[in-house]
Amino acid sequence: MSIYDVVILGGGPGGYNAAIRAGQLGLRAVCVEGRATLGGTCLNVGCMPSKALLHASELYDAAMGTEFANLGIEVKPTLNLAQMMKQKDESVAGLTKGIEFLFRKNKVHWIKGWGHIDGPGKVTVTDSQGGKTELNTKDIIIATGSEPTPLPGVDIDNKRILDSTGALSLTEVPKHLVVIGAGVIGLELGSVWRRLGAQVTVVEFLDRICPGVDGEAGKTLQRSLSKQGINFKLSSKVTSATTSATGVQLSVEPAAGGTAELLEADYVLVSIGRRPYTQGLGLENVGLATDKRGMLANKGHRTEAAGIWVIGDVTSGPMLAHKAEDEAMVCIEQIVGKAAEVNYDLIPNVIYTKPELASVGKTEEQLKAEGRAYKVGKFPFTANSRAKINHETEGFAKVLADERTDEILGVHLVGPSVSEMIGEYCVAMEFSASAEDIALTCHPHPTRSEALRQAAMNVEGMATQM
Repeated sequence: MSIYDVVILGGGPGGYNAAIRAGQLGLRAVCVEGRATLGGTCLNVGCMPSKALLHASELYDAAMGTEFANLGIEVKPTLNLAQMMKQKDESVAGLTKGIEFLFRKNKVHWIKGWGHIDGPGKVTVTDSQGGKTELNTKDIIIATGSEPTPLPGVDIDNKRILDSTGALSLTEVPKHLVVIGAGVIGLELGSVWRRLGAQVTVVEFLDRICPGVDGEAGKTLQRSLSKQGINFKLSSKVTSATTSATGVQLSVEPAAGGTAELLEADYVLVSIGRRPYTQGLGLENVGLATDKRGMLANKGHRTEAAGIWVIGDVTSGPMLAHKAEDEAMVCIEQIVGKAAEVNYDLIPNVIYTKPELASVGKTEEQLKAEGRAYKVGKFPFTANSRAKINHETEGFAKVLADERTDEILGVHLVGPSVSEMIGEYCVAMEFSASAEDIALTCHPHPTRSEALRQAAMNVEGMATQM
């Protein structure tokens, strides 16, 4: 039996960051991961490969359409999908090797296999050959992540009906791709295949895309994606799917009920969300149970069972890699007796479409529901000099500030590279900055980031570049 200070179940963003921080703080740590590579869903079949395809497809679309020609660059591109997938896989492989290096550097052990909690401080790992390793530890961190939520009546086979993993590895461009679900995954992967030549239809149960984001920002993004050729069927539900050797026939009804219509597609992507991966962990052996969604409750990352901790997608909060990373650091620091906490009010959210959508803090809808008086400062990218020069003028920056104190309460950005800019407001809000603080801060010219300052200035109607 091997003895450790901490056993971490799962090698995704939560698990591997917890393991590395544990090693940095001198703990004898082991990460249990059943995949052949570290990084979890995010690195292997989620965040990273999708960004590789988003980047490649944006360049291809720019060359195929009028964007390059308008810039005086005349090319006739040919899509080599196999090479596009190969470079994606090579990038992912390099990142997974990087995590292995950090494990070695920080003296973290990695046991390949699937962990099962046998009791307090006891974990058994079963490898792919059926071999078993027994581990003894003081603390166990559950960081097993999540898996795609299934849709009744639509069985995923990753041949014609795909989950996100299947949609990242197609060997041909679909003629017609139907995406079920207008959340982050559906919009991003739908964008990839639309740019590469597919007809894309997005079916969403709600009457809007991107549930949870600021309403104005979501509408702006939908208009932009519609102009790019993505067709949206909102307030609609898919009730059944019939597959053949060459495609899928879907039955689609109004969400409120009504006459069904048939949609024909050669591929379907099911992206209605994700659910915690908590089955088969042996939770009952330490007196733990999940809620009906499969989620584990926590209080400061501690479960009700002594010595059992939980982080990432398996517990409350947004299912985001950076949220899991934050929880990983805080969890380990709490284990060694340090004071640490996660500020859940300031977890940024990004949709990596074109334009991008990035936000942090409260939405207008939330502030109205709370009855909180607020001011709005907006600035369009059509008035930003760098965006105009680069022909990237869709979208805006919006700052919501407390009417009385001017404290920044929420920021919502739709536009070019806003994923890289939202961090400025995360830092500002962490220090309880006012809109005036940003308005008085010099930003470099000409940059897209000036829109952030101008929006803050416009909280008091003082923008100078309108």
